[in-house]
Amino acid sequence: MKIALTEFVTLDGVSQGPGAAAEDPSDGFGSGGWLVPFLDKTFVERTSACLDLADGLLLGRQTYEAFARDWPRITDPADPFTKRMNSLPKYVVTNTLTAGDWRPTTVLRGDATRTVRELKEAPGGELQIHGSARLGHALLSAGLVDTLRLAVAPVVLGTGRRLFTHPATATGFRLTRHEATQEGLLLLEYETTSEVRTADYAGVAELR
Repeated sequence: MKIALTEFVTLDGVSQGPGAAAEDPSDGFGSGGWLVPFLDKTFVERTSACLDLADGLLLGRQTYEAFARDWPRITDPADPFTKRMNSLPKYVVTNTLTAGDWRPTTVLRGDATRTVRELKEAPGGELQIHGSARLGHALLSAGLVDTLRLAVAPVVLGTGRRLFTHPATATGFRLTRHEATQEGLLLLEYETTSEVRTADYAGVAELR
């Protein structure tokens, strides 16, 4: 299977608490809910189409516990995500949980990169990471992420936990899709590449 990492980020790279003021106030973060003003039908349609590619969800413990609390409570029959989020196999990477109540759930204990690498070797479509930025960062550094999808909100917060932090392994990407929604979100999709390309600027005549 392929590993696809989906994250919501601000222009300054903050990924913490996009969906609600109380979603993740850890470390004194008080700007939660920054993504919500920019949601629109295009965003919902594109993210729903991406979820169609999932054969399972790969989550860190904190995101898993938040999702397990919130998704089963959504009963709106018009919600395009609820049935799939609740029915897809969930794999939670943790050494503190022994089981999960949000069924079907498999707990992956031990070293995250080793257990996910083994899981990735199974046949199937995508294992999708939603949220779980620290897990996503670790797997990206380990070279296990195949696809990166970002929804970039037009805000700068100046505080909050960022998606990409150092130390990390240098990683190259190739842009495969891009779209701007009516409300101002940038929807970007990248494939990871084997290396980070570098070059010296030799003038406009050398540009393609």
